[in-house]
Amino acid sequence: MDVGIEIGGTKLQVAIGDPLTGKIDEIFRYQVDKVLGAEGILAQIEKILRALPYPPARIGIGFGGPVNRTTGVIAASHQIGGWSGFELLEWFKHRFNVPVFIDNDANVAALGEAHFGAGKGYKQVFYITLGSGVGGGLVCNGALYHGNAPGEAEVGLLQLDRQGNNLESFCSGWALDAKIRKLLPDLPSESPLKQLVGFQQSGEAQFILPALNQGDLHATELLSEYADTLAWGLSHVVHLFNPQIIILGGGVSLIGEALRVRVQEALPKYLVKAFQSGPFVALTELKEETVLVGALCLLNQ
Repeated sequence: MDVGIEIGGTKLQVAIGDPLTGKIDEIFRYQVDKVLGAEGILAQIEKILRALPYPPARIGIGFGGPVNRTTGVIAASHQIGGWSGFELLEWFKHRFNVPVFIDNDANVAALGEAHFGAGKGYKQVFYITLGSGVGGGLVCNGALYHGNAPGEAEVGLLQLDRQGNNLESFCSGWALDAKIRKLLPDLPSESPLKQLVGFQQSGEAQFILPALNQGDLHATELLSEYADTLAWGLSHVVHLFNPQIIILGGGVSLIGEALRVRVQEALPKYLVKAFQSGPFVALTELKEETVLVGALCLLNQ
């Protein structure tokens, strides 16, 4: 029995599945308690794995932050305390004595999409996750591209100006939430976006799509600007790697086709003539299971 694990800043997921088919048989999902930190997450993982009808044969892990995939030492987590310098691979091996594989969650998600999601059938696949942060992963001929430690394909860290603003500071879910929050006081009271958000002070981006569906011009303009900036950032990915397909994942990608089409249309204007018309832009097919499927795929890398 193979197990895939996603350790994120807001959620913990554990799945039992088959790395050869990408099929997941059972999923355990939990919200992360930030107060309990890394220690609380580890206790929850151990509780889940001990309660399985059979002990795991192999374990694949997608971790939400920079991690040394060889030693299994966590560099840091930007959301949860207690991870910096933690030897996660050793922790698993000591308790379960089975083969354990680990990588950054965006890399793992890219692997899952390349093998069993929107990237299936493509040789060069780039995946970008648009969540609380922005991460990326590159898969070539079915295998992850790895740079020198501590990481690679960190598309969110691409500098978009000399003042230190990067793609993540413009295109993360938190950045989009903040932009909506700043815009709301200036919107007319009849604005669908303003009415949908109400007094909510987080997760405002989830209301863009329903506002669009109600014909909100401010939401349309906001999304077009966001997609244009994202396309600008992705143009650097194209000029460096020229993948056949770019897959949009993470919470912001749930806006769906309205986002995908705008990015696809904006991308060519930032590409030199030789790279026209650019790669196909797709939405994640595996969605919430992307990292879990990818974690299982790690077992066959």
